[in-house]
Amino acid sequence: MRLIQRAAIVVTAAVALLAPVAAMATAASASPAGSTARAVTAAIRVTATIPVGTDPVGVAANPRTNTIYVANSVGAGADKVSVISGRTNTVTATISLGTDSTPVGVAANPRTNTIYATNESDDTISVINGRTNTVRANIPVGNDPSGVAVNPRTNTIYATNAGDSNTVSVISGRTNTVTATVPVGSLPHGVAANPRTNTIYVANTSNSTVTNIGTVSVISGRTNTVTATVAVGIAPVDVAVNPKTKTIYVTNFLSDAVSVIRGRTNTVTATIPVGGNPEGVAVNLRTKTIYVVNVLDNTVSVLTSCRRTSSRL
Repeated sequence: MRLIQRAAIVVTAAVALLAPVAAMATAASASPAGSTARAVTAAIRVTATIPVGTDPVGVAANPRTNTIYVANSVGAGADKVSVISGRTNTVTATISLGTDSTPVGVAANPRTNTIYATNESDDTISVINGRTNTVRANIPVGNDPSGVAVNPRTNTIYATNAGDSNTVSVISGRTNTVTATVPVGSLPHGVAANPRTNTIYVANTSNSTVTNIGTVSVISGRTNTVTATVAVGIAPVDVAVNPKTKTIYVTNFLSDAVSVIRGRTNTVTATIPVGGNPEGVAVNLRTKTIYVVNVLDNTVSVLTSCRRTSSRL
């Protein structure tokens, strides 16, 4: 399960490094709809390499404090979250989450300066105070918690339980308690929230009712019920949302494609070919550009939402 989460750290790094060339990526994506554009030729360079713990997997950023949080999952330096200053690119703190916790997913609530880490081995969510870098609570959830997302407007946290429970735990950020458990599809992993519509999207990697076809569960944040189930590609693993356009992007690991879902109708409006074994996905809201990590190719596909084309880096 950690393989699926590993791409999150690559995606975030890609967004930080590729944002300056987003305009060039858009210009390069000038081929007809549904085709793959030629690669962007802009130079991309690594601005820093920051040592953290062992087997870093999940990553999240608090834009208000310019702080980054990295989950270190296994090994000698594991079971910890590294805190990085975005100003100096140095580790300013290391937060221990407990022995054999195996953190994999991380999310931040910028409004409350609170960080949430999913601990795969002990089936908990660690709640971290971003001001003091201390663990405030450990919340029991379902089996093998994996992905985690936050709706900052409602101060609600959503954690996918990828074990045999096949559920999403709904957590109140005010009380640090589970307020609901929502059944979803098989092997839920990636999760994303649209704070504008109070809607949550969950990528279910396996679907026991439709052979080889994965699904996305659409959850109402108001009722904590699944309002729609959208069939996508094979083995969907991650999901990202553009709240402004109400568009959802899903990476299909075994289809080598990204499914584009219209949030108003919960229907797939496009399927975009990308590189081999796409995992992590992220959206740059300012440029409406989508970045997809392709594990097999060691590439990042850059998708421009206006033309539905892609460039591979």
